[in-house]
Amino acid sequence: MLDGLYKVEYGVNDAFGRSVMCMHAGKLLGGNSAFAHLGTYQQQSDGEISAEIITARHNDDPSYKPLMGADVAAIKLRGRAEGRCIRFEGSAAPAPGAVFWANLTRLEDEGAPPVGRVGQGGIVNGLYSIHIRALDGLDAALSGVMLLMDGRILGGDAFFYYLGSYASANGRWKGEIVHQEHTPAKGENPLFGGYAVGIGFSGTCNEQGAQLEAIALAGKRSIRLGAVLKLMRPA
Repeated sequence: MLDGLYKVEYGVNDAFGRSVMCMHAGKLLGGNSAFAHLGTYQQQSDGEISAEIITARHNDDPSYKPLMGADVAAIKLRGRAEGRCIRFEGSAAPAPGAVFWANLTRLEDEGAPPVGRVGQGGIVNGLYSIHIRALDGLDAALSGVMLLMDGRILGGDAFFYYLGSYASANGRWKGEIVHQEHTPAKGENPLFGGYAVGIGFSGTCNEQGAQLEAIALAGKRSIRLGAVLKLMRPA
């Protein structure tokens, strides 16, 4: 069974990147702080996996540079599962003739909260960009992607991954998230790096996205957060 949340390391020529990816029912949905990954996969009878992915920018911050010099890139891959890993090689349209590679490593999800109930007027299933900011005058921010699927939350970025649950109906939603590292991040993000962070949230939602306010417990600190989610691909 390939379905699950993975951390991803990938590269082409001298360029290297990280992200998270969810594989579910033939779909590949994931990303990192600046780019979303939107694709599909098929597993053949001999075990080979073929995949096609489009990357698309969701964060306008110019400090986040595209891996291959293009905000939108088409990638074709073939690979196989090896235990809890999937190893791919293929090609990317912005880098003709070069080998694009990606290694996916399955992340544990046993710590996810129980799945919530979604009723009429609840938030739409799909992949969202999420932009988080600290409130109360604290200068800190995060961005990434979040997959919402029938009361379950999966997501992350180049260093962190999210496991959570939510309930939603009538234009509102609330839930809880466990935010933790898949790659050491203390030097990159001193606010959350090195901690498993519990987050409780509530907010509003519509067909295009959502907003929320949250309380995060990072070590001994209690941090109030606000976030905006934008739907990038229904699931």
